[in-house]
Amino acid sequence: MNVISPLLVVLMAVGLPLTVLSQSANAPLNEDYYHLIDRYEIKSGQLSPFFHTSWKAYPRQWIAQFADSIDTGMTLSRQDRFNLQYLRNDNWEWSGRDENTSKKPVFNSLYKVKSDLFHVITKDLDLHVNPVLHLSVGSESADDANMFINSRGVELRGMIDNKVGFYSFLAENQLVNPLYVRQRRETNLVVPHEGFWKGYEENGVDFFTARGYVSFNATEHINFQFGHDRFTVGNGHRSMILSDFSPAYLFLKLNAKVWKFNYTSLFTEMTADVFGSSGGLSGSSRYPDKYMALHHLSINIGKKVNVGLFEAVIFNNDDSVSNNGGFELRYLNPVIFYRAVEQQNGSPDNVLLGTDIKWLVTKGFSLYGQLVFDEFLLDNLREGTGWWGNKWAVQVGGEYIDAFGIKNLDLQGEVNVSRPYTYTHNTPLGSYSNYRQPLAHPLGANFREFVGIARYQPLDRLNVTAKLVYANYGADTTDSNWGANILLNSETREMDFGNEIAQGVENDLLFGDVTVSYQWRHNFFIDLKHIYRRLDSALPGLSEETNFTSLVLRWNIPQRLHEF
Repeated sequence: MNVISPLLVVLMAVGLPLTVLSQSANAPLNEDYYHLIDRYEIKSGQLSPFFHTSWKAYPRQWIAQFADSIDTGMTLSRQDRFNLQYLRNDNWEWSGRDENTSKKPVFNSLYKVKSDLFHVITKDLDLHVNPVLHLSVGSESADDANMFINSRGVELRGMIDNKVGFYSFLAENQLVNPLYVRQRRETNLVVPHEGFWKGYEENGVDFFTARGYVSFNATEHINFQFGHDRFTVGNGHRSMILSDFSPAYLFLKLNAKVWKFNYTSLFTEMTADVFGSSGGLSGSSRYPDKYMALHHLSINIGKKVNVGLFEAVIFNNDDSVSNNGGFELRYLNPVIFYRAVEQQNGSPDNVLLGTDIKWLVTKGFSLYGQLVFDEFLLDNLREGTGWWGNKWAVQVGGEYIDAFGIKNLDLQGEVNVSRPYTYTHNTPLGSYSNYRQPLAHPLGANFREFVGIARYQPLDRLNVTAKLVYANYGADTTDSNWGANILLNSETREMDFGNEIAQGVENDLLFGDVTVSYQWRHNFFIDLKHIYRRLDSALPGLSEETNFTSLVLRWNIPQRLHEF
């Protein structure tokens, strides 16, 4: 049985009491965009009453309400006011400010407002249409291929009858990535962040990107979304719980925001594995399915602390390549402990538990963290025997807004650690992954990582971002499983005890990125980017070093990042 059937049944059932409640689409995931939003919460020193930052994406309505509320009681620089107006304009249908009207519309019908190519607002329809464009050229020292990105598409959002919100993103893409990204594609048969692809010329790929969903409020506090997209959990640069690294997936999301609580249930259908060759994937047979159900509950404690609890289960009732198993209907319960259900089924599935926290220590400074338990025994953890089943991951980080009194200089530091075999499972399709790509950290498991980020906005339209990532990790070889590759069956592990972080083939990765971004028009960016990447491997012949420089034009689309 396909997961669409039970999800649609639930969707129809909860849709019956639909009332006349406006519902916005989400602002698409975009690292730079969401930092602009989150920095004002940190700058204020108080948790936002409109959203909980541990679950992204945010509805546009909440962003507009938050931006409208910022002006009071906070000292703002000229750049801050520019950013707030940008956020209001980008979500103008929900803002109480009228700052988005264009002085010179094109042909009296296009760009009547600064943020939309075309829009229609009537009592029955609210429609916003925008072009999508991503053009870049680049070169690197490690390879003489001509590197480029050529993405063209369209983005639509709106509401019907002031009740049902919708969002759609469509783009056609051809690109040639730097050598290190192409090597990862050849190893895993996937393009990072993307699904089905075909080879393009000698070194490139060709693929189609499609995301879309419908959204409605069943009550004042309960929202449902159904469609094809992705989400992220946490306040860090990385997420050890759920990130947007893998491609979009089919989902049904229930969100209840009431009092100090925000509760989310996510039910998904994902792709367990793909088949093909390094020249592209075969479309002649159905790929096996896998499913994920996830609960996340966060609560604001006072005005400064937010604590979240989560549980997730990955399952497939058949776990065979030739026959897809059905969706386990018991996991559709939005208010039950998954581990209890999984035990009743004979414990065949991959269950993860954990917590996340954010603390606004003072105005302009925050601390955050995550802790994930995939599997562990307290006795073995205390004894320190390196038992393979003590699988956990942890994150600790902080952000400093307007650092050292310098306006619009934001600093962020983060440490991520994952034990060997975390996110793996003892069945072929049970790993914490989608389309052969991790659902959490892009390195998979068996690593230590430090991330440092500096963001500076010297002018209204100019942003400079510098990132430095250092990772020490252990890699697997063709004939070994030391716990880094989460796609490998954990039953093929090398040993039961004595396991240590970065075991196997030790690697040291240094990744640096400096990006200068200028916003010429609303959501039209010109980026100059330079990447330095060096990998020192204990295995002869695998060490590498490269410098990659690119010039990018982006219109209504985020940066394409490959930070691994």
